[in-house]
Amino acid sequence: MLFSNSMKRVNSIYQEYPKQFWIIVGSNFIDRVGGALIFPFFALYITMKFQVGMTEVGLLFALFSVTDMIGNMIGGALTDFLGRKTMIIMGLVISAMTSLGMGFVQELEWFYVMGAISGLFATAAGPAHEAMLIDILPEKKRSEGFGVMRVAMNLSVAIGPAIGGFLASRSYLILFVADTITSLITALIVYLVIEESMPEEKESKVKKGFKDTFIGYGDVLKDRKFMMFVVISTIATLVYSQMYSTLSVFLRDVQGVPASGYGWLMTLNAGMVVLFQFMITRRISKRPPMLILALGSLLYVIGFGMYGFVNVYLMFMLAMVIITIGEMVIIPVAQAYVGNAAPEDMRGRYSGVMGFSWMIPWMIGPLLAGLIMDNGDPNWVWYGSAILGMIAALGFLWLRKRHDQDWRPSPENPELKTG
Repeated sequence: MLFSNSMKRVNSIYQEYPKQFWIIVGSNFIDRVGGALIFPFFALYITMKFQVGMTEVGLLFALFSVTDMIGNMIGGALTDFLGRKTMIIMGLVISAMTSLGMGFVQELEWFYVMGAISGLFATAAGPAHEAMLIDILPEKKRSEGFGVMRVAMNLSVAIGPAIGGFLASRSYLILFVADTITSLITALIVYLVIEESMPEEKESKVKKGFKDTFIGYGDVLKDRKFMMFVVISTIATLVYSQMYSTLSVFLRDVQGVPASGYGWLMTLNAGMVVLFQFMITRRISKRPPMLILALGSLLYVIGFGMYGFVNVYLMFMLAMVIITIGEMVIIPVAQAYVGNAAPEDMRGRYSGVMGFSWMIPWMIGPLLAGLIMDNGDPNWVWYGSAILGMIAALGFLWLRKRHDQDWRPSPENPELKTG
């Protein structure tokens, strides 16, 4: 009886979304499995393979982020000019090739080159993914839809780090090859099955030329409320990025935790998202967004701050639980906000600008953390994270006064609460 009720609930959720949405979710899951094999162990691989410290890792992430930002801006405009499907396929194919290149290069300089190429071209597909989901989902389902996508992504992360930790102890090259294969499979699925989602009325507008489309970024930058949101989100993400860039090396070098121990923390993180993300997103989707984002930032303060004070693995797990709840609150709400703020014909460019809130933290976060770890007290990475998390929480509360007063129910989403 319990199984039957569960299946009915799953089927009911499935029916709430269009078929193309589930195809996108499934194809992204395949691609993310490959990426999840590598990314959590990226810093470990670089420090071991090239015999460098965390400062060099920080510089490498900074290079990646600079090229990511350039590629993201170009990709956002191309998404509104060429369409979503073309950009997604392009990004997947280039990502596959650069991942394979990273696995074979023997010099750090060539690793830099592969990362720069990936940033310029593969990252250009990011705005297309976001714009496609915004295109096919009505406003009232966007937060939940992004929540479902995160469930699929984190299901892949729940699988990836555990397998990746096992394979990494034998050969990192296998991880890069597997990532290449999954990206190419995903590109084939997108090409054969997924339909272009760019609204037809918008397609006629973009014929005016790519230059005019790119110049349209000026209109995004003039949206002061949105740009303040991007700035505050950047601070919150600067904290969150330490989970993937610095935590693994900190646990290994300072706390003596092996790579497998970090891998299980990542599996805990992903498993919680798989089990609880949709339920949490459904409960908070009608609440004042800035208040919810402030709450999530406070959870970052507690979770990341704990790593500077505790030295028992069980407490590391508790900290990860708190951080995970924070990200489950923040990320879908922030993604849905972009869709609600962007005009229909500018969704790619708004998503492109929002990408800065992820890329800037990756440009400066690992570098600053690396300098602290190599030259000072490593615990200050986490003390500083707590301070920045508090600044983000206060920023979202300040922005609530300017934003939530305008966050009124619309004809498409009449149940949205203003709080």
